[in-house]
This record gives sequence, structure tokens and C-alpha cells, in this order.
Amino acid sequence: MGHRPLGDRGVRLSRAGAPGDLSVRPLDPSTWDAFAELVERNNGIYGGCWCVAFHTAYRRGVSDPRTLKEELVRSDRAHAALVVDGDGLAQGWCQYGGPDEIALRHQRVYLQDPPPPARWRIACIFVDRAHRGQGVARRALEGALAQIAAAGGGLVEAIPETVTGREAQGRFLFSATVELFEQYGFSRGRQVGKHAWVVSRVVEPT
Repeated sequence: MGHRPLGDRGVRLSRAGAPGDLSVRPLDPSTWDAFAELVERNNGIYGGCWCVAFHTAYRRGVSDPRTLKEELVRSDRAHAALVVDGDGLAQGWCQYGGPDEIALRHQRVYLQDPPPPARWRIACIFVDRAHRGQGVARRALEGALAQIAAAGGGLVEAIPETVTGREAQGRFLFSATVELFEQYGFSRGRQVGKHAWVVSRVVEPT
């Protein structure tokens, strides 16, 4: 779609109505505290998920979400573009990783007729409740694509939901919308849920 890739560190972004300048940084040990503060500010995310439900290492009822997430981040087995405001507070993220690292929604239907293998998956986009509708999700997706490009690029897939012609509450769109992904060059493949589609695009390396 002609979007200029964003750097993964130190890129300053601004948007009218946003809470100060925004920067996009990778989720890693140096940004763990900012990530953890955002999760705690939002009551653990979806009842204490800590953004681990899509991780292949997660075992429901066995894994402690916070402990596992921190362990994965510190061992370079969890990846995300973290959106940080001018005050140093994280306001959202876009989670991504390889198929060995994260799974996708609608796995049963997805595996019935899987698409060509992708190198990367985007599983979750989250924005702080007080900052939704201010472009944070867009910045997070841009940042994730830039980090993927810096890591060698390749085919990227996701399973978001289409919202055209219906009302959908944002808190349920944790994989974002088909329409947002299409603005960044993703194409629809196969429908795997009532509103869910596999979308994909190739990201060139930088």
C-alpha cells in the first residue's frame, strides 16, 4: 500500500488528538516494565490473560500468565511492537511471532484447509481503554510490520474480523479488523468464522 516502514527504535510519531508523541519500541527486557504497567492498568487484559493465550508455550490451568509472559520476553520468545507515549507510558501493542511461537484463532477451521505456510503471524492488537480511537492500533501494526521487515520479512498472516455493515465492540476485536489490515496491503484469503478471515501479505526485508 506504499506505507513507509517505521524503525523499531526511537521513531517519533504524532497524531492529532493522541496523548502526546508516540514511539514504537520492541517488547524486550528493556520495555518489560512499561508493558507490565499497561497490563496491570487494564486489570490483566481480558481477565488476566497477560497476552499469553496465543503462545504455544501456554498451558491453560497450568501456566501462570504473568510469570510465563515475562519468561518468554526475557528469553526472546515473545515479540510485539509496543506503543509508548511522550510520558513513557505504554498505550498499546501488536503481538507477532513465528508459527512455532504463537497460534491463531479458529485453529480447527484454519487447519482444515491451511493456506501457504507463513513465516510470521500477528495474533493480537491491544489498546489501553482510555486511548482507543486515537490511532494507537494503527501505530502498533505499523511497528510490528517494521520489526518483521527488520527481522528478514516474509509472508505474514493474521485472522482479524470484518466490521463493515455491523456494530462490533472494540474490546472483542483483539485481533483487530480486516479493514485495518487491508489498509496495510493485506489480502483476504479464506473465511474461517462468521466474521473472521485469514489475511496475508509479504513484507519485504529492510
